[in-house]
Amino acid sequence: MLVSQIIRNKPQQGVVTLRPDVTLADAAGLLAEKRIGAVVISDDDEKVAGILSERDIVRVIGQRGASALSDPVQSIMTRNVFGCSPDDNADLVLQTMTQKRFRHLPVMDGGKMVALISIGDVVAARLAELELEKDALTGMIMGY
Repeated sequence: MLVSQIIRNKPQQGVVTLRPDVTLADAAGLLAEKRIGAVVISDDDEKVAGILSERDIVRVIGQRGASALSDPVQSIMTRNVFGCSPDDNADLVLQTMTQKRFRHLPVMDGGKMVALISIGDVVAARLAELELEKDALTGMIMGY
């Protein structure tokens, strides 16, 4: 299965982004409102400046307390963001996410961000693929 197939099957299309100067409090509010685990930080909704996750927010509040909520997201976002391509194999993406402990990856096509996939998206797609394979094998064994 390819990443492009995972993107097509996502119920929510598009990527939620925030500008780098937005406060951490506003970012946390957006994550809660949208019920998402990460947001891409971007000046133009196409190029990735960074990514901010729930883990990042919890870490900085644990270190510095609630005063960190007034800081801009650019001060704590992950800047070296690893991405993938729509043509990448989902199994390899899952392996990379697991090894590098990423829960979200921007999908880049020609230098432009086209989607954001989570480890949950990849696992769900893989489970659906395995179910189809199981059904096909069952059909061959049972003769239908």
